[in-house]
Amino acid sequence: MSNRDIIVIGGSAGATAPLKQILGALPADVPAAIFIVLHIPARGVGILATVAAAAGKLPVHQARNGMTFERGHIYLAAPDHHLLLSGHHIQLGRGPRENMVRPAIDALFRSAAVHHGPRVIGLVLSGLLSDGAAGLHAIKRCGGVAVVQDPADAISPEMPQRAMEATLTDLCVPGAGLGDVLSDLAREVPGDALPIAPDIRLEVEIAAGERIGSPNLTGIADPAALTCPACGGVLSALKDTHPTRFRCQVGHAYTADALAREQEGQVDEAMRVALRIIEERAELVRRMAADGRRAGRPAVAEMYELRATEYREYADMIRRAVLQSLDPAIR
Repeated sequence: MSNRDIIVIGGSAGATAPLKQILGALPADVPAAIFIVLHIPARGVGILATVAAAAGKLPVHQARNGMTFERGHIYLAAPDHHLLLSGHHIQLGRGPRENMVRPAIDALFRSAAVHHGPRVIGLVLSGLLSDGAAGLHAIKRCGGVAVVQDPADAISPEMPQRAMEATLTDLCVPGAGLGDVLSDLAREVPGDALPIAPDIRLEVEIAAGERIGSPNLTGIADPAALTCPACGGVLSALKDTHPTRFRCQVGHAYTADALAREQEGQVDEAMRVALRIIEERAELVRRMAADGRRAGRPAVAEMYELRATEYREYADMIRRAVLQSLDPAIR
């Protein structure tokens, strides 16, 4: 092709406003197909209407499996499916979630990089955590162009900031200027095609729903002493990646910050369960102490009373730890 004709856009919290600015600024004759992934609930509604209203001059479609895409059209990810490109068709993947989300931005970006290489323009908008960072790096590895919304301009600057840390971005632009930038980039001649790394291809296959298998995983990752929050399987650390990422044998994927966020919730829940068990234990031995007093066994009663006191102290310690995990200022 004579120009960069594939634009992939990903965003999360705070991405709606810049996305509206982008779509409103794109001309009707933009020579590229545009694909959008927003982190939306599995049964999210209203996003299609919002995007269609902002696009104005450009037709907007909910992505369907097997759909052929065209230049000058916008394709929005379907809820609970990875939006993938396969040649000149759209594929909806039911592979495992990445960073607890499906559709995932990384999945779209990788598939575009594999099938369209230097013709791809990737854009990461406002959002939390790191989705999009690894995918934007994949686009760069395959010869495409990497663009981010200026973190200073983003409501939630984490995603564009993590993308800038993960790869050498070509442009960092405030939301109001991104539409014109994308239009100009789409009219440029792409560079030479680069070899597609096997690890990028494998991760696209995983997003599509292919079985990962231990032999394939060991080729791209090393086992880590960590457990997958989704399925309880062993996580492996992907080799030579930034940001640090993990996958389990089923295929669930996490960046380090997303994994830490998920573990934080599990730790909080485990501490609350421990608190309940210790408080119940304290109540039980208190009743056993009372039974000892009534039975005229003061030594046994005293032993159980001491244990009840110890359990209450343990419970107080855990309660303070739970409160501090919610608000570190509490002492």
